[in-house]
Amino acid sequence: METRAQFSSKLGFVMAAAGSAIGVGNIWGFPTQAASNGGGAFLLVYLLFIFLLGYPMLVAEITIGRHGQASPFRALQGLTANPAGKAIAGLVGLAAVVTVSLIFTFYAIVSGWFVAYALEPLARMAGADASADWLTGFSDSRNLVFTLLFALLSLCVVSRGLEKGIERWSRRLMPLLLVMLVLLTGYMLLQPGAGTGLQAYLVPDFSRVFHGEVLIGALGQSFFSLSLGAAVMMLYGSYLSRQASIPALAAQVTLLDTGVAFLAGLLILPAMYVAQHNGVAIFAEDGSLLSSDTLVFSVLPALFETMGQARYLVAFAFFVLMIVAALTSAISMLEAPVSLAMESTGLSRIKATWLMTGLCTLISAVIVFNFGSLFGLVITLTTQYAQPLVSLGITLYAGWVWQRSQVLAELKAGNPGLEQGLFWKIWPWYVRLVCPVLVLVVIIQSVGG
Repeated sequence: METRAQFSSKLGFVMAAAGSAIGVGNIWGFPTQAASNGGGAFLLVYLLFIFLLGYPMLVAEITIGRHGQASPFRALQGLTANPAGKAIAGLVGLAAVVTVSLIFTFYAIVSGWFVAYALEPLARMAGADASADWLTGFSDSRNLVFTLLFALLSLCVVSRGLEKGIERWSRRLMPLLLVMLVLLTGYMLLQPGAGTGLQAYLVPDFSRVFHGEVLIGALGQSFFSLSLGAAVMMLYGSYLSRQASIPALAAQVTLLDTGVAFLAGLLILPAMYVAQHNGVAIFAEDGSLLSSDTLVFSVLPALFETMGQARYLVAFAFFVLMIVAALTSAISMLEAPVSLAMESTGLSRIKATWLMTGLCTLISAVIVFNFGSLFGLVITLTTQYAQPLVSLGITLYAGWVWQRSQVLAELKAGNPGLEQGLFWKIWPWYVRLVCPVLVLVVIIQSVGG
């Protein structure tokens, strides 16, 4: 068995873990949720829940991963010597890897659309209108071609390994993502109508803070924002040096992830009001958001069309931003099944990566050709049911099964004075008593929704 790979630096870990967490959910999901649920009120509650649920759970997942030095399947089994406990832990770990692999299958399809939409303005500028129409038109051929292309992009990164692939590319892509997000936001805020969007986003209507849909929406978004219950944070934890302080690094990942979500809101909400100012319909008569599911592919392209000569450059830059965000998440999703395949079969990284990418992309192709019946179903099964249930299992193992002395020993490895600090006085009982309740609320809402 080869020596387990490690991140070469703390910065490499933070960039990779934050890159995994920062995906389409932050740049598309969070702003549309905010727009649908009271703007500033949603933002306020979301920030609260990120630190009430997101951060404590993130610490738990990274700590389990580093302790196990293995894929989630083996890492969770290592928390108990009880045979029945081991078997259940293995099922939870396996469910996490299967879930994230299935998330990759539809994520690759959506990310393929971003690639197509990024190429569309280039085709228009070249006068190839028929190609441009094909790029933005919904067809099996377009969906299949760009799903395969995006899957190959992910494969290229993951096949090169942890340090030369995932870490190196995360350190390149994350700064690029931040620079593009800041530049696009700056441009959008200078457009007429942006001020109204800025006010809707940053000025909370305190009467809406305690509305059920705002509270539940923000809780769910805070949970999914950090890729919880999807194997990847535990897996990245297993690549982390024992000299690193997990609470400190988890805080950095949480802050970076939340900062990007906040910035994305500064871009998307003003963009919606700029679109409205330019004559694009955004809200229905009852005040609900139109096309919240397809905002990125309907409202924003309509907005770009109203921007005169700048429209091609702005459209291209926006969709490249989405590709970068999608890729940093997709490589972590693919790494989970690849790691399990290497661990359980002894395959080389190259062979395991091709095998798992092939299997996932085959499922993606089946979804493409049965889009109407399968696309929404796979999203619902993975994100609404499996991910929260897996997370509940992880929380129960972290809080109730894993011995407190072992947890402390693992955390103290990178932070010798931890036992005397406030973190250790709060976190163990909090993960045991509060986190399962909050995750249960997410599950009940997901099933009920």
